[in-house]
Amino acid sequence: MRLTQGTFSFLPDLTNEEIYKQIEYCLHNDWAINVEFTDDPHPRNSYWELWGLPMFDLKDAAAILYEINECRKAYPNHYIKVNAFDSSKGRETVAISFIVNRPKEEPGFKLVRQEIEGRAMRYTVHSYATDSPEGQRYK
Repeated sequence: MRLTQGTFSFLPDLTNEEIYKQIEYCLHNDWAINVEFTDDPHPRNSYWELWGLPMFDLKDAAAILYEINECRKAYPNHYIKVNAFDSSKGRETVAISFIVNRPKEEPGFKLVRQEIEGRAMRYTVHSYATDSPEGQRYK
């Protein structure tokens, strides 16, 4: 199963050159960039780990790509994404977010069905990744 969260997620993985061009686009629009990673990509897990600090003052796409590659080295079997924030309206709003690294094997999700009162059905999504303890996923 291929995780489809963020921009470009239905396309083949971006190359470093394509990532570089997207970073340049973000910088051209004066968007601040950060890099995040996780081993639990559940759609409601909006709190991914932050790699370093947000790069509010960086204006060099090569320096940001360097940070992405350092995160890839440290967490090769995690999902890694780039977020760009637009502060033009006085608040930090995500303008673009895209995945730049995936584990070799993406275990996916299952739909869990539960019967509740009145024979009604409740559905939830379960991430197979969480079947293993944190730090032992995607080996």
